[in-house]
Amino acid sequence: MKNLKHILGTLFVTAILFTSCDEKNDDVDIIVRATADEYNNLQDEAIEGLTQNFLFNAEDGWVTLTSENGVSISLNGDCLTLNGNAITGQVDLEFVELFDKGNMLVTNKPTMGFTPDGDKALLLTGGEFFINATQNGINLELGCNMQLGIPTNLTGGADNDMTLWEGTIDENGNLAWEEDDKDNPAQRGVFAEGNEYYAFLGDFGWSNVDRFYNDPREKTTILVGVPEGYDKTNCSVFLSYDGEDSGLANLDTYNVDSGLFSEHYGQIPIGLECHVIFVTEEAGDWKYAVQAATIVENGIITITDNETSIVTQAQLTSIINALP
Repeated sequence: MKNLKHILGTLFVTAILFTSCDEKNDDVDIIVRATADEYNNLQDEAIEGLTQNFLFNAEDGWVTLTSENGVSISLNGDCLTLNGNAITGQVDLEFVELFDKGNMLVTNKPTMGFTPDGDKALLLTGGEFFINATQNGINLELGCNMQLGIPTNLTGGADNDMTLWEGTIDENGNLAWEEDDKDNPAQRGVFAEGNEYYAFLGDFGWSNVDRFYNDPREKTTILVGVPEGYDKTNCSVFLSYDGEDSGLANLDTYNVDSGLFSEHYGQIPIGLECHVIFVTEEAGDWKYAVQAATIVENGIITITDNETSIVTQAQLTSIINALP
């Protein structure tokens, strides 16, 4: 009987030990990072939420539509074609307008423009725009220019150095800007008059009223480290220059071996005061961190998990727009 009690007691203690091990294993945090699709979907939702829709009839000829921010969109329905043929009937027009850093960030539409030598540098914008026209869900073509009237007070007043830029999206879904008519500077595509910019667009897609950020200081490259498990597929790193509300830079290169994002063009002014912004997705919301920095030559900036917080899109937009 004593032996039976001893055996039962041993089994009981062993069971407790195994149970304790299981409980400890249950307490171990399993780090789950956003997938590329989850992060991309968050950006797509942001674009969808900022898209304005207009309806008009092609046979109405010249029509003018007004956006939520007071931008006038004027185009001639007689110039719309489908497979080269003139159309009649109802036209659906999609319109997106971005004027602030917060909305640029959540939609992944920074203001980085190609320089003449093929590098990318920060642009300051008078507005980023996406325009597309469809009929029964099929994209239409534009056979003549359309015009935008853009209030200059949306981006701090008129700037006569602004020119027109066209947006291109690469295979990774990142947008960059190329100057329109760059071989003919006299054809600026935009001019300021009174309290408005007037831009003349020859095609649908992304367009931008911009000029390069100008800083005479020596330039450098920088590197940014992000929390483990993140790379260019499931997060982004942006730079907000202090004192500039109408531009947002990003680091578009990621080194798999080092695990670092880089601004490898050498376009960041040494001594620049800025904020480094890390964003990704978590549980359907935005996970972010913001770190103030003063740029030093070939500097490395590291963002840790402890610096991150979870917020809604509206909260993140407000946080970014409130940066100095």
